Amino acid sequence: MHRVVALVRPVQSTFELGCAVEVFGTERAELPQHYEFEVCTEEPGPVPTTAGYAISVAHDLSVLASADTVLIPGWAPVQAPLSPPVRHALLRAHARGARLVTICSGVFALARTGLLDGRSATTHWARATQLQQEFPRIRVQPDMLYVDHGDVATSAGAGAGIDLCLHLVRKDHGAAHAALLARHMVMPLHRDGGQRQYAPPAAPTNALDGLLDWAETRLGSPLSVRDLAAHANVSPRTLARRFTDHLGTSPGAWLLSRRVAEARTLLEQTDLPVEAIAARVGLTSAVNLRRRFRAQVGTTPGAYRRAFRTS
Repeated sequence: MHRVVALVRPVQSTFELGCAVEVFGTERAELPQHYEFEVCTEEPGPVPTTAGYAISVAHDLSVLASADTVLIPGWAPVQAPLSPPVRHALLRAHARGARLVTICSGVFALARTGLLDGRSATTHWARATQLQQEFPRIRVQPDMLYVDHGDVATSAGAGAGIDLCLHLVRKDHGAAHAALLARHMVMPLHRDGGQRQYAPPAAPTNALDGLLDWAETRLGSPLSVRDLAAHANVSPRTLARRFTDHLGTSPGAWLLSRRVAEARTLLEQTDLPVEAIAARVGLTSAVNLRRRFRAQVGTTPGAYRRAFRTS
């Protein structure tokens, strides 16, 4: 069982902590429970929250010594320093192999450990400039939903914290389990970390109405960006602009990500050979699927299937 421990402090954001609880700490009868979830703080007892009530936290920093993932769900005020005990506990957890994850302003706490120096990271767009000015050795990515380096991961505004948490579930237990969990949470099945977190001006609400669902049912066909544009009755250039405004990505990149996502599900849930899966998701050949799969997932289809094949 993977142990996730959230480190909270006064005044704790209830929403950001709730994002982690929903993904890692909520038991659902229809789903296997892969995580143990606990909350700790430097001084156990009542911890004030942004909602005006206090939460009772029983665990101190000692529980971080056995955490597989340490999660910092916000850090307010962002200028608050790390106490020596908190800093040492985070560094010790990281040194023994724990994954350190932040939601929104939690990145300011992680930045003060030095573990983000020389790396990319993200936070809420409104705090990105402040983060860059205070920590110039960090490459701040203000347009990304989340950034995952494996041992450390950061996310943008609170809603993007759910995207990051689901991304971690996908890494830990496969795309099918993460998709099922997302459905139970009534969340989008997958938003890539590279999608834009804030993209004014927004596209009209009906700009992509029905197009994505239409394309999802035709992944096995030789669907092109021109086909998408024709179905939407717009030019490819207009379609590209609407995708950028609405999803923060291009039509071609979205189409490829959905094909790879469908390939992941088929690798997990079927015994189909890689050649057949490639044809089913519109990637034409096993060679093309392997190349695209490795570029997006970081491993081969065969290795992915061995890791996440379900009975």
